[in-house]
Amino acid sequence: MAAFRLSAIGLFASALAFTAVAAGNAKAAPATAIAAPAQDLHKLCRQVKNDDTVRPYSHALHAGTVKAFNKLFPQAKSAPQESELATQANYRCMNGELLACFVGANLPCAKMNAARDNPGADEFCRTNPNDDVVPAFATGHDAVYAYKCVDGKAVITGQPWVLDKRGFAKKLWAVVPER
Repeated sequence: MAAFRLSAIGLFASALAFTAVAAGNAKAAPATAIAAPAQDLHKLCRQVKNDDTVRPYSHALHAGTVKAFNKLFPQAKSAPQESELATQANYRCMNGELLACFVGANLPCAKMNAARDNPGADEFCRTNPNDDVVPAFATGHDAVYAYKCVDGKAVITGQPWVLDKRGFAKKLWAVVPER
């Protein structure tokens, strides 16, 4: 679990946004940082069907979030602690269901970049002409494809992330049950 991290800035922004909403100033909070009670998120998803807004963890969804985690990571020896869920768990709506994703070192919960051409990989390969792996810091953590360098050129290698119809990495999202 140590590989999962959220920046302090992101956590601070989420807390600030939640405080602004709680104070009655919803206009000050960005849509991506508003936490809602469990029943409200499930209801929202049933109503809007698809909403690509990635929302932060809600303790009200703890039990369902742990079930989603267990589905995504069956090899995990235990469920994450509350503090880990607070920094790793994210939600969005698809097909009327609430889905959860857990941010990690190379586990992006954002929409993926499906472009085959990757300027970051190209630049990396110009300075590392025959590296077997172009790191995610060069490609962007949201890149669908992995790359290697061959004679100074970025070449796609391995299997790309499979995307759902909304453009997110399919294997990183699981349904959050209501009960």
